Amino acid sequence: MIAKDKKTRGARRSSCPVAGTLDIVGDRWSLLIVRDMRHGKRTYGELAASPEGIPTNILADRLRRLEEAGIVTRDAYQEHPPRYEYTLTEKGRDLGDIMQALVRWGKKHIPGSRTLSEAAAAREKSKN
Repeated sequence: MIAKDKKTRGARRSSCPVAGTLDIVGDRWSLLIVRDMRHGKRTYGELAASPEGIPTNILADRLRRLEEAGIVTRDAYQEHPPRYEYTLTEKGRDLGDIMQALVRWGKKHIPGSRTLSEAAAAREKSKN
C-alpha cells in the first residue's frame, strides 16, 4: 500500500526514500531555492533575483510547497503590503548534505561548472 502524505501533496509513488525525496524537492526549482536560502537569501525579492531567473509564479508555488513540506517557514515582516521572510527549518537545513553531493558531482562531471561563491569571486576579480 502506498502512503498518503499531506505534506507531499497526495500519494507517494512508493516507499522508496529516493522517490519520496524527489516527490518533495525533485522539480527544477526547489533545490535552487534551498541553495539560495543556504546562501542567505530570505525575501521573495532576493529569491526572485536568482541567476537562473525563476518565474515569479513558480517561485510563489515552490515556496508554498516547501512550506507545506516543512522545509521552510514563512514569517511576516510587513503588513501593508504583506511581505514575508523565509527561513530554512531543520528539515530544510538537513538538505545540505544532498546539496554538497550535487556540487561535488557537478564540479566533477560538468565542465565549467562553479559554485555561486566561485562565480561571485570571478565577477569581483574581473572588476579589478
